[in-house]
Amino acid sequence: MTVSPARVAWRAAAGVGLLLASLLVAGCERPREAPVDHLVIATGGRGGVYYALGQALARAARERWSATVDVLVTAASVENLRLVSEGKADIAFATVDSAALAVEGHEPFDRPLSLVAIAGLYDDYLQLVVPADTNIGRVADLRGRRVSTGSAGSGTEIIAARILATAGIDPDRDIERQRLSVEASADALSAGEIDAFFFSGGLPTPAVAGVARQMPIRLLSLPDEITALQERYGEFYLARSIPTSVYGLAAEVTTLGIANVLVVRSDLPDEVAYALTSLLFEAKPELVAAHEEARRLDQRSALATFPIRLHPGAARYYRQSKPMALPGR
Repeated sequence: MTVSPARVAWRAAAGVGLLLASLLVAGCERPREAPVDHLVIATGGRGGVYYALGQALARAARERWSATVDVLVTAASVENLRLVSEGKADIAFATVDSAALAVEGHEPFDRPLSLVAIAGLYDDYLQLVVPADTNIGRVADLRGRRVSTGSAGSGTEIIAARILATAGIDPDRDIERQRLSVEASADALSAGEIDAFFFSGGLPTPAVAGVARQMPIRLLSLPDEITALQERYGEFYLARSIPTSVYGLAAEVTTLGIANVLVVRSDLPDEVAYALTSLLFEAKPELVAAHEEARRLDQRSALATFPIRLHPGAARYYRQSKPMALPGR
């Protein structure tokens, strides 16, 4: 029997149509289910990197999961860790030194918190900001000055106290201490209401960049303080440099680097932790658009969260995933 070319073409077209229809039906029958319908993300102050990245992650969850997402403005690390532990937030940004204190139950925490990580992110940089024309040249010069040590309940407050201690300065007795967010600190410095402020955050920190546009600033180098803190606390603190280009500085600054992690409760179901980790990497382009520090997000390094344990659901994601790159990278 001879089949005409036209009939062969018709059969092929009909087969393709049936295949497409079956795929559409299958897609309608088995939609991609969202692992959660409501997500709460604890970030930090509006002038920091945590907040920028938290907002971008929230947009990704809304778009991909049709989830209701709340982004909490907080004092950052210490408050965030408590919020997750108490079930008031599902996922939070924190510095690894603060997270280690939380899981060990050391001050400022009164008991061990049951927390784990789903990803290591990027390094924070400790920024000790002063007016360019001040005679404050080292940490010891802060004695008797008006200094913001960061919001109460922040990771900045922990590291600021440790830095001041290297110079024998008690923040409650030896300085006129203020506990301001990074936005409020930047405003107070530009208004002449404080002489210096500490902030631990990614580069560039939006609030610090903002004050640098309003007035000449300097960031103090901390080479001796790095050595002192590394000798006492070990792996938490790294030597890092802030280039002149970041804030238009006159000279490169040597400072401390502190790793950041995304934390969740240890009893979070594995499938939810897996989905959150997957979402984080799927949304990397949006995160990078929100802040350049997100370019450091990498599957090969994100599983390094020591000393904070990695959630088993996140660990499964890393075992199964392949490294992703941004277009053109």
